[in-house]
Amino acid sequence: MTEKCSPPEDGLSSLHTILLFTVVGIECIIGIIANGFIVAINAAEWIQNKAVSTSGRILVSLGISRLVLQIFMMLEITVHSAAPRVYREDSIYNAFRVSFMFLNYCSLWFSVWLSFFYFVKTANFSCSLFLKLKWRISGLMPWLLCLSTFVSLGYSMLFCSGIYTTYCNSSVPVSPSNSTKKKFFTKTNVVNLALLYNLGIFIPLIMFILAATLLIVSLKRHTIRMKSSATGSGDPSMEAHVGAIRATTYFLILYIVNAVAVFLYMSNIFNDNSSWNSLCRTIMAAYPASHSVLLILDNPGLRRAWKRLQSRVALYLKK
Repeated sequence: MTEKCSPPEDGLSSLHTILLFTVVGIECIIGIIANGFIVAINAAEWIQNKAVSTSGRILVSLGISRLVLQIFMMLEITVHSAAPRVYREDSIYNAFRVSFMFLNYCSLWFSVWLSFFYFVKTANFSCSLFLKLKWRISGLMPWLLCLSTFVSLGYSMLFCSGIYTTYCNSSVPVSPSNSTKKKFFTKTNVVNLALLYNLGIFIPLIMFILAATLLIVSLKRHTIRMKSSATGSGDPSMEAHVGAIRATTYFLILYIVNAVAVFLYMSNIFNDNSSWNSLCRTIMAAYPASHSVLLILDNPGLRRAWKRLQSRVALYLKK
């Protein structure tokens, strides 16, 4: 029999806390630097030119959402470790979950639109609908970004509806004294969680898989044609296409692995002190950081700006 009670007093072990803070902290710092750099470069271009490209607009939205997401993840781990009683209060716990899902949904949607935009602009298909979409995608993208933000907010608010509740059991036997103690845990309505989570992630996940797969197919087909007509294996255009295929494949793998990790973490299947729960947190922190680093390495403009920044930092340190 269970009764409503105060949150647990026990938290993570010291070693577990230090290890989790170190790994996730490093990932979040890398992500904050990478996303902050992406936002700063595109925002500077926006201010300087009074306009920004469609891809730049998407990168700004994606960078801001991931920047806030990783700061929020560090805050959540800090509160969870330093004040577990406060963290397990129903209102605080639900607020953290709703905020996390909103930022996570925004990040997923914006990465979908970035992949979709690259697919439409890069792929070569003769379908009339595809050609029409290629012509209109730049005008549609600001509306799609706003729509996905409101959709993310709407889906995340559904997580307030009694999915998570903190309980305790006052009659857990303790051997050999035959006494009892209170055992605290969080009850999760896994059915509602699975329904809401899958409902919110299904459309962007399918769109991302389709866009990435079709882009890989189009680039692969174009690369094969270029190989048959190229004079040498070091043709820059062919190397760029091969690099785009490789980057898109990495993005697709990261996207799917992150989606699975988020669901496992949100469902409270694993104990807080378990290695599996820490692995899910590590993956969730690694995804926005690694994806953003790959974006910098894959984007010629961002890559050049990063090299300029490195050279300026090196000159500053030599002084």
